Amino acid sequence: MSVPPRPTCTAATVSLIFGILSFVLLPVLGAIVAIIAGHMARAEIRRSNGALDGESLATIGLVLGWVHLAIIVLAVLAFVLFFGGIAVLLAFLAHLH
Repeated sequence: MSVPPRPTCTAATVSLIFGILSFVLLPVLGAIVAIIAGHMARAEIRRSNGALDGESLATIGLVLGWVHLAIIVLAVLAFVLFFGGIAVLLAFLAHLH
């Protein structure tokens, strides 16, 4: 007698898909949707008491979303520091003349 497979949580699938899309097509929006859907999926799976599957999909979507948001924040910070440093240097050089 075989046991039927547990259904996969839809929010977990959405989290994974948008986590991937955040790197390919939808940078900020995809990461935010992946994070929100991932947290919703993990909560729904816990509440289902084993009736739903997809914990790994939700976790991977969460990780992809958070990693992508971290990359975006670091890129913006590097951009601001780089051009801010150039502005300070130019102001300093202009002050010397």
